Amino acid sequence: MRTLRGWVHFAWRFEVNLYKSLYRFLTRRPDVPEGATGVRYVGAISVLLWAFVIGSAVELVVLHVILPWEKVRLAADIVGIWGLMWMLGFTASHYVYPHVISADGLRLRNGHHVTVDVPWAAVAGASTRERSVDGNKSLIHQDDVLLVPVGGRTNVEVRLARPLEVVVRGETVEVTEVRFFADEPRPVWQRIAQEVSARSGGSR
Repeated sequence: MRTLRGWVHFAWRFEVNLYKSLYRFLTRRPDVPEGATGVRYVGAISVLLWAFVIGSAVELVVLHVILPWEKVRLAADIVGIWGLMWMLGFTASHYVYPHVISADGLRLRNGHHVTVDVPWAAVAGASTRERSVDGNKSLIHQDDVLLVPVGGRTNVEVRLARPLEVVVRGETVEVTEVRFFADEPRPVWQRIAQEVSARSGGSR
């Protein structure tokens, strides 16, 4: 459990990473290592995210126009600009931090604040199946399954050859399956299957 100091540090780091995400988005520098493949997942929530951005911008303008008190209007402008920048950074993070498929394995993400590494040595196979997920958390441990949902859904399932230790909200747990969401699940499943087949063939 986080202390007050821990929560303050988390909130500060979260805020800073939002602005880093916005910078990466504006400069078109997604966090995908050279030689790796980025896998988008934002399609499930892109309309919702941009609706919040537009709503924040409209609210900023409306409050500036209707508030007759200069000091109150200034305070509302400052808060409104901060809220708009926060929402832009949050939206950007889902574009510039995609899932990553590399020679080392899978790196699963949800924005800048969720990262789960799954090495190829731990992967036994994969399949595609869309499932609904209860709750709105971005990282869920359920029995022996780790869920990285987007928009309350997962559509790629990775079976593990051995239990994998992951950290979920500060607690280390073991999982034997990982489920996540990708905009185009079939190519992801095919790539995982190819990697597993190549490694099992090479170990003979």
